[in-house]
Amino acid sequence: MPRTLSVQALLSALLLLLLALGPARTHAQSSASTPAPDTSQFEYELSGRFSGTQNAYRNWQEGGLNTLSFSTTLDGAARNQAGRWQQQHALRLSFGLLTSEADNGDEPIRKTDDLIRLESNLRYTGSGFFRRFKPSISARVRTQFAKGFDYSSNPFPAGHPRADREAPVQTSAFLAPATFVETLGLTYAPKDWYTVSLSAAAKQTVVRIQGLRVLYDVDRDHLARLEGGAELGATVDREIAEDIRYQSNATVFFSAGQIEDPPDALWENFVTMRVNSWLTTNLEFVALFDQNTSDAIQLKEVLSVGVTVDFI
Repeated sequence: MPRTLSVQALLSALLLLLLALGPARTHAQSSASTPAPDTSQFEYELSGRFSGTQNAYRNWQEGGLNTLSFSTTLDGAARNQAGRWQQQHALRLSFGLLTSEADNGDEPIRKTDDLIRLESNLRYTGSGFFRRFKPSISARVRTQFAKGFDYSSNPFPAGHPRADREAPVQTSAFLAPATFVETLGLTYAPKDWYTVSLSAAAKQTVVRIQGLRVLYDVDRDHLARLEGGAELGATVDREIAEDIRYQSNATVFFSAGQIEDPPDALWENFVTMRVNSWLTTNLEFVALFDQNTSDAIQLKEVLSVGVTVDFI
């Protein structure tokens, strides 16, 4: 733990130093040669999507379950190029619910999708080596809005106060867990739509609910599990055909305190296919591996057709 904390403290100090000096240096260069950058240089994207499904049966011999489901997603992005500094910020919010009418008359409501994802990147384009490999800092957070439940089994270990409860049992909530990652390194961008980065990284797994911390390998008496190490990342954002956009983010985190263990990995894929200006088909596929949480690869797949509104 002391080694992890020292890496964490060093990386945090470097991040704060760059954040403080970066804007000041840009301002000094601008004052000497060009006017101060105008905030109107920011390019914005903001779109919302809504999809729903309803099934109803009455005297239907083949059987069926009355269900009503909906999901909504908000995607946003902001980009700015001021001198040698480039900023990129991304937001993704999604939430979905399913309600069904059971034989006993109950109408349980289940969560089908839930995500809060924020990310910010700052890159500097220098000369020579640093023109191709750009010094970069980034920060991101990933969590969810509402409580999540395991409906098939009880994942709590024997001896835990919640181990004797029958399914469904609560396994998550807002900021339980939440993953924060900060990086400092180099980004290689051979194309506008493709980047690769290698960075020193700090990772915090926060679980604000004490009773859920055992599920995420967080000590019962601590709010978070702190890790320091290195991260390899890659991003793709490209229109692969007319009205078909593919976005992918992959990160592999190597913890300095767990050299012999496999790294944490997250691979997110989003395909958006526009039928017209307001109707879209969306495919989401996510693969997650974190041995502190589970020895299995966690998978998520969502296919939806819905109405999309471009706000910006």
